[in-house]
Amino acid sequence: MSGRIILVGGGVRCGKSRFAIELAQTVGKRRTFIATSEPFDDEMRERARRHREERSDRFDTVEEPRRLCEVLEEDTADVAVVDCVTLWLSNLLLRGDEPEAILREVDRLVGVLRRRGATTILVTNEVGMGLVPETPLGRTFRDVSGGAHQRLAAAADEVYFGALGLLLRLKPGNLVVGTAR
Repeated sequence: MSGRIILVGGGVRCGKSRFAIELAQTVGKRRTFIATSEPFDDEMRERARRHREERSDRFDTVEEPRRLCEVLEEDTADVAVVDCVTLWLSNLLLRGDEPEAILREVDRLVGVLRRRGATTILVTNEVGMGLVPETPLGRTFRDVSGGAHQRLAAAADEVYFGALGLLLRLKPGNLVVGTAR
Protein backbone atom coordinates (compact mmCIF):
# COMPACT_ATOMS: atom_id res chain seq x y z
CA MET A 1 0.00 0.00 0.00
CA SER A 2 2.98 2.34 -0.36
CA GLY A 3 2.90 5.56 -2.36
CA ARG A 4 -0.80 6.08 -1.87
CA ILE A 5 -2.71 9.29 -1.13
CA ILE A 6 -5.64 8.80 1.23
CA LEU A 7 -8.01 11.65 2.12
CA VAL A 8 -10.19 11.31 5.23
CA GLY A 9 -12.70 14.12 5.67
CA GLY A 10 -15.89 14.83 7.52
CA GLY A 11 -17.39 16.66 10.40
CA VAL A 12 -15.70 17.57 13.65
CA ARG A 13 -15.40 14.68 16.14
CA CYS A 14 -16.80 12.10 13.72
CA GLY A 15 -13.92 9.64 14.20
CA LYS A 16 -11.79 10.55 11.19
CA SER A 17 -8.52 11.04 13.12
CA ARG A 18 -8.92 7.75 14.95
CA PHE A 19 -9.68 6.04 11.65
CA ALA A 20 -6.58 7.60 10.03
CA ILE A 21 -4.33 6.51 12.90
CA GLU A 22 -5.70 2.97 12.87
CA LEU A 23 -5.30 2.79 9.09
CA ALA A 24 -1.72 4.08 9.30
CA GLN A 25 -0.83 1.32 11.74
CA THR A 26 -1.70 -1.26 9.07
CA VAL A 27 0.57 0.36 6.46
CA GLY A 28 4.03 0.21 7.97
CA LYS A 29 6.20 0.18 11.06
CA ARG A 30 7.80 3.61 10.58
CA ARG A 31 5.07 6.21 11.07
CA THR A 32 5.04 9.99 11.23
CA PHE A 33 2.19 12.10 12.58
CA ILE A 34 2.29 15.69 11.30
CA ALA A 35 0.24 18.00 13.51
CA THR A 36 -0.66 21.33 11.91
CA SER A 37 -2.36 22.92 14.91
CA GLU A 38 -0.93 25.85 16.80
CA PRO A 39 -1.95 25.57 20.45
CA PHE A 40 -2.64 29.19 21.39
CA ASP A 41 -4.21 28.56 24.79
CA ASP A 42 -3.87 26.22 27.77
CA GLU A 43 -6.74 23.96 26.70
CA MET A 44 -5.21 23.46 23.23
CA ARG A 45 -1.74 22.89 24.68
CA GLU A 46 -3.14 20.23 27.01
CA ARG A 47 -5.07 18.62 24.16
CA ALA A 48 -1.93 18.51 21.98
CA ARG A 49 0.11 17.05 24.85
CA ARG A 50 -2.48 14.36 25.51
CA HIS A 51 -2.68 13.39 21.81
CA ARG A 52 1.12 13.32 21.52
CA GLU A 53 1.31 11.06 24.56
CA GLU A 54 -1.37 8.72 23.17
CA ARG A 55 0.64 8.27 19.94
CA SER A 56 4.13 8.32 21.47
CA ASP A 57 5.08 4.68 21.01
CA ARG A 58 3.41 4.31 17.61
CA PHE A 59 4.32 7.53 15.75
CA ASP A 60 7.08 10.10 15.52
CA THR A 61 5.31 13.45 15.88
CA VAL A 62 6.23 16.56 13.93
CA GLU A 63 4.44 19.78 14.82
CA GLU A 64 4.45 22.11 11.82
CA PRO A 65 1.63 24.57 11.21
CA ARG A 66 2.72 25.94 7.79
CA ARG A 67 5.66 24.11 6.14
CA LEU A 68 3.74 20.96 5.31
CA CYS A 69 5.30 20.37 1.88
CA GLU A 70 8.83 20.66 3.26
CA VAL A 71 8.12 18.27 6.12
CA LEU A 72 6.63 15.68 3.78
CA GLU A 73 9.54 16.01 1.35
CA GLU A 74 11.97 15.22 4.18
CA ASP A 75 9.92 12.46 5.82
CA THR A 76 11.25 8.91 5.37
CA ALA A 77 8.55 6.95 7.22
CA ASP A 78 6.43 4.24 5.60
CA VAL A 79 3.31 6.31 6.28
CA ALA A 80 2.57 9.88 7.32
CA VAL A 81 -0.69 11.10 8.84
CA VAL A 82 -1.36 14.82 8.38
CA ASP A 83 -3.89 16.14 10.88
CA CYS A 84 -5.34 18.42 9.75
CA VAL A 85 -5.47 20.00 6.30
CA THR A 86 -8.06 22.62 7.25
CA LEU A 87 -5.91 23.83 10.14
CA TRP A 88 -2.95 24.10 7.74
CA LEU A 89 -5.11 26.12 5.33
CA SER A 90 -6.33 28.42 8.10
CA ASN A 91 -2.76 28.94 9.32
CA LEU A 92 -1.75 30.07 5.82
CA LEU A 93 -4.82 32.30 5.51
CA LEU A 94 -4.28 33.90 8.93
CA ARG A 95 -0.63 34.51 8.05
CA GLY A 96 -1.96 36.71 5.26
CA ASP A 97 -1.47 34.43 2.27
CA GLU A 98 -3.86 35.19 -0.58
CA PRO A 99 -6.39 32.50 -1.51
CA GLU A 100 -4.77 31.94 -4.92
CA ALA A 101 -1.36 31.48 -3.28
CA ILE A 102 -2.81 28.97 -0.82
CA LEU A 103 -4.37 26.94 -3.64
CA ARG A 104 -1.00 26.98 -5.45
CA GLU A 105 0.51 25.58 -2.25
CA VAL A 106 -2.17 22.86 -2.29
CA ASP A 107 -1.17 22.06 -5.89
CA ARG A 108 2.44 21.91 -4.71
CA LEU A 109 1.35 19.54 -1.92
CA VAL A 110 -0.31 17.26 -4.48
CA GLY A 111 2.98 17.14 -6.39
CA VAL A 112 4.93 16.29 -3.23
CA LEU A 113 2.43 13.54 -2.35
CA ARG A 114 2.64 12.03 -5.83
CA ARG A 115 6.46 11.91 -5.65
CA ARG A 116 6.56 10.35 -2.18
CA GLY A 117 7.37 6.67 -2.06
CA ALA A 118 5.20 6.29 1.02
CA THR A 119 1.54 6.44 1.94
CA THR A 120 0.15 9.77 3.12
CA ILE A 121 -3.15 9.99 4.98
CA LEU A 122 -4.63 13.47 5.04
CA VAL A 123 -7.27 14.29 7.67
CA THR A 124 -9.50 17.29 6.99
CA ASN A 125 -12.74 18.90 8.13
CA GLU A 126 -15.58 19.29 5.66
CA VAL A 127 -16.68 22.90 6.15
CA GLY A 128 -18.92 23.38 3.12
CA MET A 129 -22.06 21.71 4.43
CA GLY A 130 -23.13 24.35 6.92
CA LEU A 131 -24.48 27.86 6.74
CA VAL A 132 -22.84 30.51 4.60
CA PRO A 133 -20.25 32.13 6.89
CA GLU A 134 -21.18 35.58 8.16
CA THR A 135 -17.77 37.22 7.66
CA PRO A 136 -15.60 37.74 4.57
CA LEU A 137 -12.76 35.79 6.24
CA GLY A 138 -15.13 32.91 6.98
CA ARG A 139 -16.36 32.83 3.39
CA THR A 140 -12.79 32.95 2.08
CA PHE A 141 -11.81 30.07 4.36
CA ARG A 142 -14.81 28.03 3.17
CA ASP A 143 -13.93 28.71 -0.47
CA VAL A 144 -10.22 27.90 -0.02
CA SER A 145 -11.11 24.70 1.85
CA GLY A 146 -13.53 23.66 -0.88
CA GLY A 147 -10.95 24.28 -3.60
CA ALA A 148 -8.29 22.40 -1.64
CA HIS A 149 -10.59 19.46 -0.99
CA GLN A 150 -11.50 19.20 -4.67
CA ARG A 151 -7.81 19.10 -5.65
CA LEU A 152 -6.88 16.61 -2.94
CA ALA A 153 -9.85 14.32 -3.62
CA ALA A 154 -9.05 14.28 -7.34
CA ALA A 155 -5.45 13.26 -6.59
CA ALA A 156 -6.31 10.74 -3.87
CA ASP A 157 -6.32 7.01 -4.41
CA GLU A 158 -8.85 6.62 -1.61
CA VAL A 159 -11.32 9.10 -0.10
CA TYR A 160 -13.29 8.50 3.10
CA PHE A 161 -16.05 10.65 4.58
CA GLY A 162 -17.02 10.64 8.26
CA ALA A 163 -20.44 11.54 9.56
CA LEU A 164 -22.53 10.42 12.52
CA GLY A 165 -19.70 8.24 13.79
CA LEU A 166 -19.43 6.27 10.53
CA LEU A 167 -16.74 6.32 7.86
CA LEU A 168 -17.92 5.87 4.30
CA ARG A 169 -15.48 5.16 1.48
CA LEU A 170 -16.30 7.46 -1.43
CA LYS A 171 -13.41 6.54 -3.69
CA PRO A 172 -13.02 3.97 -5.11
CA GLY A 173 -16.68 3.01 -4.76
CA ASN A 174 -18.95 3.39 -1.75
CA LEU A 175 -18.48 1.19 1.31
CA VAL A 176 -19.11 1.78 5.01
CA VAL A 177 -15.76 0.87 6.59
CA GLY A 178 -15.91 1.66 10.27
CA THR A 179 -17.45 3.44 13.17
CA ALA A 180 -16.07 6.06 15.51
CA ARG A 181 -16.33 3.62 18.43
